[in-house]
Amino acid sequence: MSLLIVGTDATIVNVALPAIKRGLNASLSGQQWSVDAYTLVIGSFLMASGSTADRFGRRRVFQVGLTLFTLGSLLCSLAWNVPALIAFRCLQALGGSMLNPVALSIITNIFTEPRARARAMGIWGAVFGISLALGPVVGGLLVTDLSWRAIFWINIPIGVAAIILTQLFVPESKSGTARRFDPWGQALVVVLLASLTYGVIEGPSHGWGSPLLITMFAVAAAAAVSLGLVESRRYQPLLEVRFFRSVPFSGASVIAVLAFGILSGFLFLNTLYLQDGRGYSALHAGLLTLPMAAMIFFFAPVSGRLVGSKGPRLPLVLAGIAGTVSLGLLSQLSDTSSLGYLLVCYVLLGLSMGMVNAPISNTAVSGMPNSQAGVAASVASASRQTGSALGVAITGSIVAGAAYPELAAASHGAWVLLAACSVAIIVIGYASTSRRAVATAERARGSDARGSDARGSDARGSDARGSDARGMLNGNAPGAAPASRDTGDPTGPAASAGRGPEKEGAAP
Repeated sequence: MSLLIVGTDATIVNVALPAIKRGLNASLSGQQWSVDAYTLVIGSFLMASGSTADRFGRRRVFQVGLTLFTLGSLLCSLAWNVPALIAFRCLQALGGSMLNPVALSIITNIFTEPRARARAMGIWGAVFGISLALGPVVGGLLVTDLSWRAIFWINIPIGVAAIILTQLFVPESKSGTARRFDPWGQALVVVLLASLTYGVIEGPSHGWGSPLLITMFAVAAAAAVSLGLVESRRYQPLLEVRFFRSVPFSGASVIAVLAFGILSGFLFLNTLYLQDGRGYSALHAGLLTLPMAAMIFFFAPVSGRLVGSKGPRLPLVLAGIAGTVSLGLLSQLSDTSSLGYLLVCYVLLGLSMGMVNAPISNTAVSGMPNSQAGVAASVASASRQTGSALGVAITGSIVAGAAYPELAAASHGAWVLLAACSVAIIVIGYASTSRRAVATAERARGSDARGSDARGSDARGSDARGSDARGMLNGNAPGAAPASRDTGDPTGPAASAGRGPEKEGAAP
């Protein structure tokens, strides 16, 4: 339910962008920020939400997240201008980052056998396909029959119902010794993502060589370097830098950025093309994306089974090939392209997105020590959100300034760039699953064990040391897992990926 509400909200806004532009007199950059404010905040706070839930209680944090998400939705529906909408989207996203920190841990702990876990992750990806299908269609109906504000109204009764059901059916649970909050790491992540996205979105209006843009990119670069230096020296870092010594894990993180950059860039450009370029209604535009959503729903479980039986290489390569063909066709888009032509592109892209999600989640979790599954999955989820934000920012910058009658031609460069990202998925997917690459994951496991032993010499007490090996950060959907062990209610969600299955309580 939590994945459905967050995933639907991430897609439902895209179909309402033209209506928001007319209602609030929003510029193209304003439309970009309406989408990116949400994904940026979720990506920035995703990794910290799990440790917060460990410390203060998962049910409590989940309910706080639902409250903030519901309140943010209400305020978004009342927004009087673009800055207000962006601010309320940030509040909505802050709540959204707290909604799914326990979901993948349930999968990880119940499905301990690798093939079963991979299939379960495929089903997890299918739920994302459902949310993708519901977002544009429901959004199209609401925008066409009511108002763009109605896309936020729909979250309010769902959120209130979820708060009540959580109180009734989800037992409280906490970690015995939760991880410490990492303020420096959190601040650097926010500065890095915000400054980079601001620079890309505002580049066309301010000029790429303007002092402001140069400063933004310099700040992003400095934040990235500082993040690596600071996190590699912290006792309990927000971001486990040593994980990136594993080629499969690094490859999965990069592929997550590329794949979700493709998806978000497609949804943004496609909305502008269908509604502003072709003059279709919001409902018509939403219905046209159904074939893509259906392919994601169908092929996500197939991908999970392939990962379980053949490994991640085959679905990653198939995803890259299908995406390259689809986006290559879209690079020839015109104002008179037939619906059949568009549907072929949408079906192929849906196949690509359906295939790519399960190997990302599975590689991120399985390529790391079991005790670190939570933080590994949260990094992969943060990579998805980062890709989503950059996809909208970059593709929007490419078509910025184009008149709507020329939008199809102006978008060709963006489609070519997205096609290049699909080619990169093929290359990275193949290279990161080789025997030599897999060996680096084994070495990362060994170095993690040695690092844990080294940290064990720190005078922190044996109980605190034990919790540091278990109490890694939780993540978000679609694909994140807490990895800290619960010592509270034994029926609460099990959170240690390294243990066998525990009895699960009702989960959101």
